[in-house]
Amino acid sequence: MSDSVESNNVIKIPVDKLALGMFVTAIDRQQSKIDIRNPGQIKHRDAIVKLKKNNITTVWVDVERSSDNCGLKKANKSNSPTNPLARKATVSRDGQQSQAKKLLAEAKGLIKKVMSETFEGKAIEVGQIEDVADKMIESVIADADAFKCISALRTKDAYLLEHSINVAFLLVTFGKHLGLDRELLKQMAVGGILHDIGKIKVDNEVLHKPGRLTPEEFEHMKLHQVYAMEIMNETKGLSQVSKDVCLMHHEKLDGKGYPNGLTESQLPQHGRMSCIVDIFDALTATRCYKEAMSPAAAFKILLSLTPFHLDQKLVYEFIRCVGIYPVGSLVQLSDERVGIVWDSKGRDALHPIVKCFYSLKHKRYTEVALVDIHKVDINIERGVSPGTLEVDPTPFY
Repeated sequence: MSDSVESNNVIKIPVDKLALGMFVTAIDRQQSKIDIRNPGQIKHRDAIVKLKKNNITTVWVDVERSSDNCGLKKANKSNSPTNPLARKATVSRDGQQSQAKKLLAEAKGLIKKVMSETFEGKAIEVGQIEDVADKMIESVIADADAFKCISALRTKDAYLLEHSINVAFLLVTFGKHLGLDRELLKQMAVGGILHDIGKIKVDNEVLHKPGRLTPEEFEHMKLHQVYAMEIMNETKGLSQVSKDVCLMHHEKLDGKGYPNGLTESQLPQHGRMSCIVDIFDALTATRCYKEAMSPAAAFKILLSLTPFHLDQKLVYEFIRCVGIYPVGSLVQLSDERVGIVWDSKGRDALHPIVKCFYSLKHKRYTEVALVDIHKVDINIERGVSPGTLEVDPTPFY
């Protein structure tokens, strides 16, 4: 942990970074280490809440006596600093997610800036968007799962920003899965970042309406693509692929989409991909008028839209790419524990590693545990929508 101070096997860490299973030996009060009467592992999150209520911001944790699944790295020969291969192999998810968080914050700031400047009539600087697109590609190559976990932490108030980032990220991930070259991935990512730029000119009452749009309001909403065409035409240095992603994500194979009513023969592969990705991310996001849908439920809707609206072959490839239980999504196990799909590399879709933190059966938090579904007599029962849980999963990402 970056905020920890190490001393032999005992480290000093902020209370905000405590996890179930960590063995607390002392508290830090007024820069003094005070041993506690009953040291032990944290079994319930109530203990962390109690520490915060007592204005304790830092504690001392014994790494060796902590649970193997609490997130702390224990010293052993295979992880010895003299073994360079081990060092490379033990780059933690925490480190990758820290980088993903920085990239997400940078991308949000950029999109916010671009939208503000575009609203004021200023020209879009494509170069700065390409820089973020390059970093996004590097992130996907390094550890796509880390970005998936971070992108799962969505807020309905920031939907427009996060949706643009997620569409770009999903396009890169999908394109990589299909074996597309890096330059094409970058152009698609730029288009993804800009794909909803026309919404800056849509009436806010329509854009943020907490309910179903009337036919008149929907026609007004569709104008965001007309506005996007105007913005695209005024933007210098933007590739045709980027423009296509921006202007084709509401088109349909049967010609009943908008803004141009393009048909199957007029929609290139990257345009068809943008349609799939845009719908999937919108369905799995929490909005001001709806809760997020589980990925499995969203996949059913995508399949129902083939072959007339969406490309059936690409939809199946997208499902293979993302996985039935995508990293970062919530699932319920057959023993009624709930967890986050944590790792799926080199595994079949039904047997990922799940980070469990809550029991539906007992209605309480549990000790955090990484469960390898392939090695236990437990299976995934179903995907879970965040809005259906009575607890907040955010601290466990």
